[in-house]
Amino acid sequence: MRRILPALALCLLGVTGQSEPASADTITYPWCANYNGRGGGGRNCGFWTYDQCMASVWGNGGYCEPNAMYRGPQPGMVLPPGRFGY
Repeated sequence: MRRILPALALCLLGVTGQSEPASADTITYPWCANYNGRGGGGRNCGFWTYDQCMASVWGNGGYCEPNAMYRGPQPGMVLPPGRFGY
């Protein structure tokens, strides 16, 4: 038993030490919702349209603003169906 625990600990350290950092390739969208709540609220920049964003913050004291990080559609990005035409 005394030999198994240190070997197991070394195995776990080896597995966690080889993990790669998260990719910085995140998808950004044109609109951000800012939620004002206790504890600081939050932010979600996952909306294609202003109307989608407003539906998300409606009734909770939040607001919407354009996403300064949005650079237009990127290769491989799935565009919304219909009239949005981004």
